[in-house]
Amino acid sequence: MHRFKQVPLALALGSLFLSGMVVADSTPQALPYAQDWTNTSLITANDDWSGVPGVMGYRGDGLTGATGTNPQTILADGTAVLDINANQMAPNTFYTGGVAEFELVDPSIALTGSGTADAPFILLSLDTRGWQAIQVGYLLRDLDGSADNAIQQVALQYRVGASGDFTDVPAAYVADATTANQATQTTAVSVTLPAGAANQPLLQLRVITSNAGGNDEWVGIDTLSVTGTPDGGVVNLPIVATCPAGLSVVAAGAGSVMLSASDADSVVNSASINAGVLAGISLGSFTAATADGESASVSLDVSGLAAGSYPVEIRFANSEAQTTTCTVTVTASGVTRIPAIQGSGSASPLVGQTVTTEGVVTKLNNNGFYLQDETGDGNAATSDGVFVFTSSAPTVSVGDHVRLTAKVVEYNTGAASNAMTLANPLTQLTTVSGLSVLASGLAIAPTPVVFPEAVEGDLERVEGMLVDIATPLTASQNYFQGRYGQVTLAAEGRLIKPTNLYPAGSVDALNLAADNARRRLILDDGSSVQNRNPTPYIGEDNTLRAGDTLPGLVGVIDYGLATSSSAGIADYRIHPVGSVDFSRANPRSAAPDSVGGNVRVASFNVLNYFTTFIDGTTADGQSGQGCTLGGAVSASNCRGANNAAEFARQRDKIVAAIAAINADAVGLMEIENNGNVAVNNLVAALNTVMGAGTYASTDLPLGGTGTDAIRQALIYKPAKLTPVGSAQSDTDAIHTRPAPAQVFAAANRDRFSLVVTHF
Repeated sequence: MHRFKQVPLALALGSLFLSGMVVADSTPQALPYAQDWTNTSLITANDDWSGVPGVMGYRGDGLTGATGTNPQTILADGTAVLDINANQMAPNTFYTGGVAEFELVDPSIALTGSGTADAPFILLSLDTRGWQAIQVGYLLRDLDGSADNAIQQVALQYRVGASGDFTDVPAAYVADATTANQATQTTAVSVTLPAGAANQPLLQLRVITSNAGGNDEWVGIDTLSVTGTPDGGVVNLPIVATCPAGLSVVAAGAGSVMLSASDADSVVNSASINAGVLAGISLGSFTAATADGESASVSLDVSGLAAGSYPVEIRFANSEAQTTTCTVTVTASGVTRIPAIQGSGSASPLVGQTVTTEGVVTKLNNNGFYLQDETGDGNAATSDGVFVFTSSAPTVSVGDHVRLTAKVVEYNTGAASNAMTLANPLTQLTTVSGLSVLASGLAIAPTPVVFPEAVEGDLERVEGMLVDIATPLTASQNYFQGRYGQVTLAAEGRLIKPTNLYPAGSVDALNLAADNARRRLILDDGSSVQNRNPTPYIGEDNTLRAGDTLPGLVGVIDYGLATSSSAGIADYRIHPVGSVDFSRANPRSAAPDSVGGNVRVASFNVLNYFTTFIDGTTADGQSGQGCTLGGAVSASNCRGANNAAEFARQRDKIVAAIAAINADAVGLMEIENNGNVAVNNLVAALNTVMGAGTYASTDLPLGGTGTDAIRQALIYKPAKLTPVGSAQSDTDAIHTRPAPAQVFAAANRDRFSLVVTHF
């Protein structure tokens, strides 16, 4: 997806008269040079670089025609369109490609590509006369905390003079300076330029990115530093940092260590964390050196870390734009309890960290298990349970007390664009190692939970925990029971769709929707397998009817999709432990109420009744066959049973249902569009059960049955009805599939038309 810069008409017209006007100061800057963008008054207006001598930004229009181009290969001039989007505040939502100034807590300029800004860059003009061994340093910062996850490449190039192609500096190339869903990645770049860059009246440096595939992300270009060694044998002495190799603390505890740096011929005047920035790791108060050769000092402070190892890179700088770094590895040892992993919000405070934890296994799923702290922390706002994702069947058993090491992640159970699942990610432990069973045969007492929720979202505090809901629950929807093993439950009776009672968008409708949300809970079988056999939660007579009830439920709470669409609605779910036994509170009537009349007509969605199977075989024993869709024939176009065994189950259930209805004419939906083959197969199965000649199918309709893989069809009882003329089909474009129509005559010579639609 490309982002385009919108240019107001007046500005576009005005540019015709301002051609050649450049709002910038290209004066070459002397060494040593440094710029960290903390002075936000340098850039105050769009496309105006005049406050930053020697620096200019360009959109790089037309430098490449493709997305994902390696900027190392883009060497042409590209200085046609000067660009800076000044005074921006929100890199997550600012989509104009090119160069921007972001006035954040830590300000920076930044680059991002777009359909217009093919290869944006900043250009730095320098005077390196009297200097050799030119050293260039800067910090690349991921400023975009959105879900965008483009591969944002960044390169450094130089040229001598103000024209001609640039030369790439391979050692400075960064293959991807950003990550999705967080704005924490930093990448330090430090290189020495080739000898040709030394002693030049004009050396131009270019930091460049390119239009990435997908949604580009903003990459900050911060703490620019260019220095070198003066000619004549005078050497600018380096900064010398004194840092311990490591700092050890107890997990979730606190600790500190002092760091220092000095420079024999300059003043060390700043310190910052260059890499390894993490919540719980910070620098204390900095004491600068007061003269050449004196030491500067700062403390590295840590608190609240999960067990694990955390390398932290600290950067010292001096008054001559020199820098140096040192790395301290912080090691937090011990067990991080599950409540500390969960925290009190919708996301873990330890997300991204590797922790060692332990607890009792309360529930097994087919791709992981739920783990709960044995005693809990007594804080109702923090969950004592968590899901451990193993990707395959877990090797532990319910009741095992286990210890493991894993990474804390927040898993979005829906699409990246799904606002509901984004707001309620599922805390998980992944990349499990060191799994050991400490004891077996333990039991966790379920936590009583008041339901319905007082406020929608209250169940977040027990995510991953074993709970006891004593409230009677009613089956309110079972549409996904067979496919996903899900049943929508409701407290205080069945849910009613608000617009069944009130106008859409009305206060009453909105209030009822909110009330439904507090009362609703998804009963889930804890399996990622579709169409399980046998179907879970089947009740009396191998059915589950909406309105059937449970006295309550014990199970583990999590959050996930409540529909077949990854962009659809989501809700809190309960994975039961023990049996789930519904009571038949809404029994089926023995027969429909009589409505009078002498002809019975019904409709029946046969839910993809295909006599050609997904494995390429057919109901009459052929193999290597396919289904037709839009003129193409392929087994991948088939939508019904996978094989003959599945088809037999499907056919037997449909035949039993239609036989029980015993209608004189039946409109069928979702039957394979293969002439009358599938229809006649169903008719034959019905007649085997009900008697020869009980049902027949109408002819294929004049006008055709369309090009979809499924169609509508009509069957009838010849003993009761006689088709009058041929069936017709409505081929108007409003129909996704042409609607067949047939005129029938009854025994009393009354006639009626039956039309079957399926949008």
